[in-house]
Amino acid sequence: MHFDKLCANGYLNMILRDMKEADLDGVLAIERAVHAHPWTPGNFSDALRSKYQCKVYETAQRELVGYAVMLLAVDEAELLDIAIATAQQRKGQGRRLLNEMLALARKNEMRRMVLEVRASNVSAIALYRSMGFSDIGLRRDYYPAHTGREDAILMGRGL
Repeated sequence: MHFDKLCANGYLNMILRDMKEADLDGVLAIERAVHAHPWTPGNFSDALRSKYQCKVYETAQRELVGYAVMLLAVDEAELLDIAIATAQQRKGQGRRLLNEMLALARKNEMRRMVLEVRASNVSAIALYRSMGFSDIGLRRDYYPAHTGREDAILMGRGL
């Protein structure tokens, strides 16, 4: 998928494409920079070998801006991981990428999207709520944290 209008960061033609093994070094660099407890190379390799929707989001000049991993099951899409490079954050790229994943879920005839987010990730929670997600559950002590465990907020929205 291509964006033909000028993006917030000044780039033209943002591209969403399938993730490949060759992308993993760049994906892992972003993952490690933005997540305190990042996915491992094995997590991404497993996702690529499975039926997950693994996408990279880049400029027309092939600069990796972000990525997302989504599982499609029956009629529900579960967004498992999404990240934007630190230098590209707060420029609307996360919203654009999430919109693309919502469109992909709709294209695959999913009826709902769900995701989990750390309770401390207030900027992500605000983004998700602004895009129609609402809280549908709480998983206590779900995520590892520097001081023990952290709750996950389960969020969802219809498509």
